[in-house]
Amino acid sequence: MKLKFKIKITKSKDCIHYLLAIILSFFLSNSFAEKAIKPVAEKTVLPKSVIVSLEKNKIPLDSFSVSILRINEKNKNSIQSLPYLSWRATEAMNPASTMKLLTTISALDLLGPQYQWRTNLFTDGVIDKGVLKGNIYLQGTGDPKLVPEEFERLMKQLQGLGIQKIDGNLIFDRSAYATSVMGTNTIDGESNRSYNVAPDALLYSFKTLSFQISKAKQTDYIDISVTPALAGFRIQNDLSLNNQPCDAWKKNLNFDISPDFSQTKSGPPSLVAKFSGSFPASCGSTTYNLVTLDPDTLLTKGFTAAWELAGGTWIKQPTGTDGLVPISARPLLNFNGSQLDNDIQDINKFSNNVMARQLFLTIGLEKIGKPASISNSEIVVKAWLKEQKLDFPELIIENGSGLSRNESISAQHLTELLVAARKLPTSDIFFNSLPIAGADGTMKNRLITQLRKFLHIRKKPEVRMKTGSLADVKSISGYVISKSGNLYAVTSFINHPNAWKGNEAHDQLLAWLLEDGPEPKQAR
Repeated sequence: MKLKFKIKITKSKDCIHYLLAIILSFFLSNSFAEKAIKPVAEKTVLPKSVIVSLEKNKIPLDSFSVSILRINEKNKNSIQSLPYLSWRATEAMNPASTMKLLTTISALDLLGPQYQWRTNLFTDGVIDKGVLKGNIYLQGTGDPKLVPEEFERLMKQLQGLGIQKIDGNLIFDRSAYATSVMGTNTIDGESNRSYNVAPDALLYSFKTLSFQISKAKQTDYIDISVTPALAGFRIQNDLSLNNQPCDAWKKNLNFDISPDFSQTKSGPPSLVAKFSGSFPASCGSTTYNLVTLDPDTLLTKGFTAAWELAGGTWIKQPTGTDGLVPISARPLLNFNGSQLDNDIQDINKFSNNVMARQLFLTIGLEKIGKPASISNSEIVVKAWLKEQKLDFPELIIENGSGLSRNESISAQHLTELLVAARKLPTSDIFFNSLPIAGADGTMKNRLITQLRKFLHIRKKPEVRMKTGSLADVKSISGYVISKSGNLYAVTSFINHPNAWKGNEAHDQLLAWLLEDGPEPKQAR
């Protein structure tokens, strides 16, 4: 077949330009042309303030991605989302701590908001006239918030069994977790930093010693206290005051912890935490968090101190050791820890890594069985995504917390997950767990100036946003309620060496959404 074209030539320049445009579009209507034109077209939809901020901070556009969907919730039975803005939204990116959203959304639906972790206590002895004659076996299931306040409740329940004195040792059963997930590998080599704490089936106080350091109000003296309380533990305070700025308070501070055999009469050796150097007088109070003790030592000394603070005594202080609960042991106490709906507040608002990792492992533990492993949890979470009709082929999960160089997801898919979360029975619990801009969590000091513009509005706009930060990564993902009451799901990633300067661009994006951004027609 031959195609015939009739072209009428005119002297009009406009007609000639129009004709050339048609011919050009005919010959360039292929994938190469689309790739060449697409970035230019997409660039025009990004807010100018965002582009200016990225350029100012030398963050290339090809290291930035964003996906925004407007959510229509007029009919709760059929929640819909409309595309609002997209820039490199399908690119697989490192999400940093925004990966916690996948962990918490799926866990709430799979486990239920009332889910409680259990720490089971067994004994191989008997209770006779107020004395437990035998060992206590603690069998953990990964409670992420087994903290001193929880130990206080635990001790009261032990005393409720008629126990006043213990004549035996402490044995720790961590068989609920695969050994591989309790390793101490870190992404930056900072193994003594609390954000790097590895999972533990018997995680006590986040494995962290929290020292409160402050200048005494009445005298030129430095007060130092520690949480949790530990048996056979003392602080040697040789700090003096200096006149340096408080923001450099660690510069001249020296710390060491070591056994003190001179104080040991029986049982495990005492420990002394030595502080030397100087501390700025300008500091009101600060917290020094350190991961310095092995898990068995921390748990043994923490349990011992908690029992003594509750009024209990020992025949001989325990040394604590790992082991499995023997078949012959009998149940002593099933201790229920905190609830999931409370714990996700800490995970999302304050980006607690080890709590997120333990929660991710719990998903596999409950649905497949022990020992909990990353692979088992990944199987369960991906099956759950499939049930929600969500297909994320680029998704890589390494630990469920975002503390990883390998985890990845696209902005579009994380935003689609936020929309899916609105359809779940637990949507309000999840929504309320997110940091509120200008109010709490990791967003407490963000968007304060921008939000002040809306003080006169009866129903205030709101930003509920999970943040993420690693070297070379900045991320945000959550919801914006605009000044007109529109609800937006938004995710944005920056993967670049200058990502640490990216908060401004993300704040500009959120401020733009608070104002409802452009007309939807322009944003598509």
